[in-house]
Amino acid sequence: MIKKLNCFWRFLSALLFLSVCVTAVAQSTKAEKTENAASQDEKIKVLLVDGQNNHGVWPKTSEMMRNYLLETKMFSVNIARTAPKGTDENFSPNFSDYDVVLSNYNGADWPETTQKNFEKFIEDGGGLVVVHAADNAFPEWHAYNLMIGVGGWGNRNAQSGPYLYFDDSNKLVRNDAEGQGGSHGPQHEFMMTCRAPEHPIMKGIPQAWLHAQDELYDRLRGPAQNIHVLATAYSDKEKNGTGRNEPMVMVIEHGNGRVFHTTLGHEVYSQECVGFITLLQRGTEWAATGKVTLPVPKDFPSKAKTSSRKFAVEDGK
Repeated sequence: MIKKLNCFWRFLSALLFLSVCVTAVAQSTKAEKTENAASQDEKIKVLLVDGQNNHGVWPKTSEMMRNYLLETKMFSVNIARTAPKGTDENFSPNFSDYDVVLSNYNGADWPETTQKNFEKFIEDGGGLVVVHAADNAFPEWHAYNLMIGVGGWGNRNAQSGPYLYFDDSNKLVRNDAEGQGGSHGPQHEFMMTCRAPEHPIMKGIPQAWLHAQDELYDRLRGPAQNIHVLATAYSDKEKNGTGRNEPMVMVIEHGNGRVFHTTLGHEVYSQECVGFITLLQRGTEWAATGKVTLPVPKDFPSKAKTSSRKFAVEDGK
């Protein structure tokens, strides 16, 4: 009888111990899930917009930019994609769910209601990041052109606003001359010159650095209001350029919103440049928060040499 009682108590003790362990694991798992949820809530929420672009490489560059942001562990990124052709009447993202919109879009107009919702999002303090051909988009959308400062192509002309560039005395020029907006010569490596070393995005970035092969946009024009040019590149006449220092990196204030605009990023190899990656990450953080905490990496390009990272999908891990 005593032996049976001992066996019973040992069984009961083991059962109690197992119950305690299961409860502890469950509580730990619940805490971990809560912590992960909180961590997700703390991340900067990015909406990447694409679906149409005159650059056929856009699906790849969207993938690249998404991963460049995810790898910082600072951002979460969702994609809103339009129909492949024409105005997509069903395209109506809830912009207010996000901190910043990253545009890799150059195509048909968005529905009028979507445009109005986007305008309100920016005016109320939302962020916008404009990359390369996204500044060719929406030539007739006045509010969008105010947001991006200057743009190209799409029959932009003197009525769109002035040309914007730095002259040989390093003075910012707004030139109202007649002429079409937007051009570029053949792709090549070119020197980037920092024009605002104290701006949070540019702080710590070399005064001059060599960017990987890319299109050097020139003759951009637009309203150019509330704009601060952060970096330029010289558009060499020997490469069918303007002979002027053209804006490559800009920030614009629109209502309560912040806009980061870079003309860089034409091709896969252009976006593999560490300079492009760094500006995209820091510019997106700034557009969302008004500050920059992400560091300038040690492999940033120098004045003498480009620096690139071969892109491999790691999904932000």
